[in-house]
Amino acid sequence: MKTQKSRRLFEEAQKYLCGGVNSPVRAFKAVGMTPLFIERAQGSKIYDVDGNEYIDYVGSWGPMILGHSHPEVVAGLKNAVERGTSYGAPTPLEVELAREITEAFPSMEQVRMVNSGTEAAMGAIRLARGYTGRDRVIKFEGCYHGHADTLLVKAGSGATTFGIPDSKGVPRDFAQNTLTATFNDLQSVEVLVRDHGEEIACIIVEPIAGNMGVVPPEEGFLEGLRAICDERRIVLIFDEVITGFRVSYGGAQALYRVRPDVTCLGKVIGGGLPVGAFGGKREIMERLAPSGDVYQAGTLSGNPLAMTAGLITIRLLQQGGVYEQLARRSDYLCNGVREIASEGTLPFTCNQVGPMFTFFFSEGPVRDYATAKRSDTDLFSRFFSGMLSRSIYIAPSQFESLFLSLAHTDDDLDRTLEACRSAIREMSS
Repeated sequence: MKTQKSRRLFEEAQKYLCGGVNSPVRAFKAVGMTPLFIERAQGSKIYDVDGNEYIDYVGSWGPMILGHSHPEVVAGLKNAVERGTSYGAPTPLEVELAREITEAFPSMEQVRMVNSGTEAAMGAIRLARGYTGRDRVIKFEGCYHGHADTLLVKAGSGATTFGIPDSKGVPRDFAQNTLTATFNDLQSVEVLVRDHGEEIACIIVEPIAGNMGVVPPEEGFLEGLRAICDERRIVLIFDEVITGFRVSYGGAQALYRVRPDVTCLGKVIGGGLPVGAFGGKREIMERLAPSGDVYQAGTLSGNPLAMTAGLITIRLLQQGGVYEQLARRSDYLCNGVREIASEGTLPFTCNQVGPMFTFFFSEGPVRDYATAKRSDTDLFSRFFSGMLSRSIYIAPSQFESLFLSLAHTDDDLDRTLEACRSAIREMSS
């Protein structure tokens, strides 16, 4: 596999872009390689500047649920571009998309469109603080909600320890308003609420963790969070930027039948364009300007291109059997990989929820950040390299989700399984 053009581009990129990339994981540092520069994408495939074709399981980190360059999305965008790319004013498209979202997510009685998942989480937390008059936030170790100062926090030595900044440039005072609990551990939340309950504005959680690798909620975990929030008048925020319209049409909250107060969305609702949204109970959302006293704004929010792509994508997902097809193909792939791994001696666990999955090189189960971090990242790097050399593109990090799209064919899955078999045999020899 030739990658000379990608290598040359990366050398040039490092002169002009920080680290040669515009988002850290793209640098391939975690797998000790030089990143690929992608030239185009179609269906289940991406193509790099050297002309190599790959079956893609990253899908732009989740939004390409229909596959790349879906003809109806492309046609809709071409038509939309001719009418203008941004108005900085209301457009009928944002009303249509908001209506579709509120119908799919009954917990979202009103919606505010933004431009990224980071914006959505930041706005949702500010709104929760304004609504409750409290300052502190509970998040979970290993759950990522964007790069806002409040949320770039890692846990201290115990569940009751105030957070410390996980990035230079984040004021310690900001981090001290963020408390960190353990995913799938209600007791860690109860301790924080016992000690700081009157100061806690919200609990924010990925209902299915996707940024420590895929980690599903254990039975009773989300229900327990709902009960704690009800008892202490804490706003429960579900970050469904990844899971919304991905694991089911109504997201993880429909799958697990737990209703949050506020939901953050992104990825799929932009159909591959930059977008985000947050919404929730009307009484909470009405505190948002211009109706209320919590300020949030954005020139490009609700722009016609993102709204067009999102509307087309969501309406195509309304077709019967879509999610059953995604689940069936994901089961086929993940069960196949589990079987292949079981034939060897490498530690291996596959976590999967519908068309989201992660291959961990560790003995299971993986149920939180601590158990995810036990994965052998050297083994993962070798696996990544082996799959890439066999034309399979997976996330260049052990701690990310992989995604299946409606464009993946049975042949794609069989080719992937054969590549996996060869890669694991090579690693085991």
